[in-house]
Amino acid sequence: MAALNHRALALAGHLAVAVARRAVLLVLLLALVFAAVEALPGDAAAAASERGESPADRAARRHLLGLDRPLWERFLDWMTALPSGDLGTSAHGRPVTELLTDPFPNTLLLGGTAFVLTVVLSLGLGCWAAARPGRLTDRIIGHTATAAFAVPEFVVSVLLLLLLSLWTGWLPAVTVTGADGAPATWTMLIMPVLALVIPQTGWNTRIVRGALADQATAPHVEAAFLDGLPTHQVLLRHALPGAVPAVATGIATSTGMLLGGAVVVETLFNYPGVGTVLAGAVAARDTPLVAGVVAGAGALISLVLLAADLLRARVLGARP
Repeated sequence: MAALNHRALALAGHLAVAVARRAVLLVLLLALVFAAVEALPGDAAAAASERGESPADRAARRHLLGLDRPLWERFLDWMTALPSGDLGTSAHGRPVTELLTDPFPNTLLLGGTAFVLTVVLSLGLGCWAAARPGRLTDRIIGHTATAAFAVPEFVVSVLLLLLLSLWTGWLPAVTVTGADGAPATWTMLIMPVLALVIPQTGWNTRIVRGALADQATAPHVEAAFLDGLPTHQVLLRHALPGAVPAVATGIATSTGMLLGGAVVVETLFNYPGVGTVLAGAVAARDTPLVAGVVAGAGALISLVLLAADLLRARVLGARP
């Protein structure tokens, strides 16, 4: 009982430290976003100005948007309102939360689907290769995974557009939205999802394969092989549990890569997600909107990384 309580306290302490660390990193990231947008040429007032507008009109707009206030003051006000869910007001006068209500769920659908497929394919391919170490199957999967990860998302997107849309006509080249703001048909998700899945599956397949290779030399795994257990049983019951910390870290890292890649993929396929909103916000120098997108994505990534940290801590803590 004492050992169990000690383990629970240790896990709670690890959770508190991890949450604090992620929160500090998120605040630093948001500060960097404010500074980066401020460093870009022009500002929201200049981006929204019309031809023939006088300097006095532009100065009045700058005052209305609060751009004549120091950057640190604007950032502090925005951060003070953030815990209540207030992401500020965009340069066009609309609440940022309202602007993200429709596109953010679409990005979650795209990224979530890609995430699930990446996990399933990576585990399957990594275990398949590990079950045949050094054989042709292992080499083919290893080389293919490396090549897949080396190709950027925009190149994969262009190749998919050529193959599945322009040359064959099997899938629509762009995404058309329905009345609810979501893609009109599920087929419009196929190419954007594949463009995200292919590179990340390559990355995580290599991680799964490497983690299982490390576990193959563990005493309990070697003992299982000596006992004559089938290869697939040894992998799933003895090697894979020990590989969970490395695999979880790799998959959690893919969350950030998936969301980052979504910005490019959504733009290429005209997908109605936050990537399109972010591109427009940067062009308009709309700092609150850019920060709102980063805050939402950063919070999601932090939660996934936190879950991976807790899983690693639990697995490693359960070892004798």
